[in-house]
Amino acid sequence: MIIKPKVRGFICINAHPQGCAAHVQEQIDYTRAQGEVEGGPKNVLVIGCSTGYGLASRITAAYGSGAKTLGLCFEKPPTERKTASAGYYNTAAFHAAAEKDGLYARTINGDAFSNDIKAEAIAAIKEDLGKVDLVVYSLASPRRTDPNTGETYNSVLKPIGEGYTAKNLNTDTMKISDMTVEPATDEEINNTVKVMGGEDWEMWMSALAEADVLAEGAKTVSYTYLGDKLTWPIYGHATIGKAKEDLDRAAAAIAERFADKNVSANVAVLKALVTQASSAIPVMPLYMAILFKVMKAKGTHEGCIEQLQRLFTECVYSNSPRLDSDNRYRVDDLELDPATQAEVEAIWPEVTEENLMSLTDYKTYNENFLRLFGFGFDGVDYEAETSPLVSHNF
Repeated sequence: MIIKPKVRGFICINAHPQGCAAHVQEQIDYTRAQGEVEGGPKNVLVIGCSTGYGLASRITAAYGSGAKTLGLCFEKPPTERKTASAGYYNTAAFHAAAEKDGLYARTINGDAFSNDIKAEAIAAIKEDLGKVDLVVYSLASPRRTDPNTGETYNSVLKPIGEGYTAKNLNTDTMKISDMTVEPATDEEINNTVKVMGGEDWEMWMSALAEADVLAEGAKTVSYTYLGDKLTWPIYGHATIGKAKEDLDRAAAAIAERFADKNVSANVAVLKALVTQASSAIPVMPLYMAILFKVMKAKGTHEGCIEQLQRLFTECVYSNSPRLDSDNRYRVDDLELDPATQAEVEAIWPEVTEENLMSLTDYKTYNENFLRLFGFGFDGVDYEAETSPLVSHNF
């Protein structure tokens, strides 16, 4: 078949296998060019390893430190008539590269929230790694089933207390209009914390510790985004904000509980980037289109792999990590530069449908969105007949 992007709303429902492989290789090449991460990890568990920051974490660990990586993901395989999910192709490409380059890689495809997958991961660690010295928790899911009660929770993207009205770009119609999001109920707030908060991260760390597969001095990190004034109502004082507060609570609880093993646990605050999750959040596409224009002009724009390189070298494996007052690693420092935010805030009210392409860098936003699914890479023939089936060893 000839594989062209099929975009429905904020998601692309297909992916290109060769394009995804090109995306993975591009990140590998970048990491190699940066040299070795001094003092980096050796045995790494990446929970949520197949796209975005999780994939970049795995690549940085493997190609920046020579680490053995065990990844967990929940991805759709291909059929003869339908493509796989992008994360599936990304993972197949990572495995192919790792095998060629003599790096250990193993991936478990299943529901990382479940007790069965936790047990399978622990068995794999015991069999192949012994113990892990870095645990990356990078799950992004709209729902979660509690493995102990069987109850399923759904998250929502809503403000708290009162409704929120703001300018929004509909990326389907390219129309800009005010969008009002009604406030969340208490039940919706609690459900969102259940899905996106720190409970499952804690459960993972407890399971690993009880199975004695956590190395002495192991590190664990989970990812979040905070933003500034323009995104605060939908991120900070909102259901996502409550979930992110719970991540802070979990980090402190993990560090305290496993202090005898000298385990460190930190939330890492990362930059706004186009991901499958962020593209679904009201306000964010327009905000990022403006932000990218400003940061590219300043020479400070970064993607996932650049962010993770700095996270490893300037925070997780630094003797003087950049921490805020809540013990969070900060790699959003360039985005939150006051001059950058002032420019974004100045452009924001001026954007209309007529001047969108000149006042913002929507072109880069849209290109980055399509690249998530393997589209838009040089050297890939998107007019060629392409089988959606790929060989894999995970």
